[in-house]
Formats: sequence, structure tokens, C-alpha cells
Amino acid sequence: MKAAVLYSGGKDSSLVAVMLKRLGYQVELLTANFGFYPSWKSAAESATSLGFKHSILEADSHLLEGVVDMIMDDGFPNHGINHLHREVLKLAADKYPLVADGTRRDDRVPKLNSMEIQSLEDSKGVQYLNLAGWGHKTINQLSEQFFNLVKEPTSMENNSDYEIEIRFLITNREGEEAASNLFPPHTQSRVIGWREDEQK
Repeated sequence: MKAAVLYSGGKDSSLVAVMLKRLGYQVELLTANFGFYPSWKSAAESATSLGFKHSILEADSHLLEGVVDMIMDDGFPNHGINHLHREVLKLAADKYPLVADGTRRDDRVPKLNSMEIQSLEDSKGVQYLNLAGWGHKTINQLSEQFFNLVKEPTSMENNSDYEIEIRFLITNREGEEAASNLFPPHTQSRVIGWREDEQK
């Protein structure tokens, strides 16, 4: 069976991809893009380093514009990013019988609640999988066993999260200060390949 993993190039979505592959699924990594900025490039590099097929999930630019309006009205990105994630999952579910992401137990955003998961599965006739039972410490431990990781400050060039295109659009509309207030600097882990002793 084919399975699509929404992919950022980070350790969470990489772990989901590895687990599905080892369970026998034909895994394809998808990074959503709305046509404003090529935010998928970093994820594509990580996918290639692990030997996975990677595709761009092209989404409507109006969807991202509406989310940016929502974020600016709220003064906070969580609601908008969760809305965007639900819509991107629906797009993936139109093409694949199983869709997955790397959201884990202690994530706040993006994250679907149990009712939203049930709605997605029922309305699209798909299976949905994430890391909801897994915490930060477990993910870190497993990731260090499987992957070579680099920890670095998030930038427009090394991240494929929704944040990148949202930030790009807000910067163009409202200026860099507005974008920085909504998305303060933070450090991320990015997958750059397998550990040498790890069997693919």
C-alpha cells in the first residue's frame, strides 16, 4: 500500500517514514508548497539523503493567504497553522490511502484532535497515522540511533515547515519585524543522512 508522509526534513517525520517503510508500505514524502517561496528544498535534500522519494504537494496560494489573514487577525500563529495542516492533510488524502505526519504527543502545533482525525478518516476514506503516543525524549533517542542530525538556527534555507512560506508572505505584507514577532528565533534538528552503522 502507498503511504504519504507530510515531510519537513526533521527527525519526527523522518521517523514516521522509516517505520512505515519497514512495515512494508511504499512511502512517498510530501512537502506542501503554496507557490510563494521554494520552502520544499531543504526537505527534498533530507529525503534524498535517506533514499526516499520526495514530491511537492502543490497547494492553492489562496489557502496560505487566508491563513496569513487569520494569523494577523489573531496575533498568534497556532490557529492558522492548525487550519493549514488540516487542509494539507485533506489534499494528501485525495491521492493516498494512508497519510501520516510527525506530530507527537507533546506538540501543540500543528496537531489534530481525535475528532478531527476521525473526520479526516471518515470523509476521505483514509488511514491517518502520527506519533501521538510518543514524547520528545523517545523521539530524540530513536532519532539519534537512526539518523545523522544537524542542529542549527531555523532559517529560510534550512527549514520546510509551514512557517517558512507563512513568514515569507507576512514579511512581504507587513515587514520583517511583524514576521519575527510571530516567529521568534529557534533551533531545529534537520536530518542529513543515516548513521553509518544503521541498516537502511
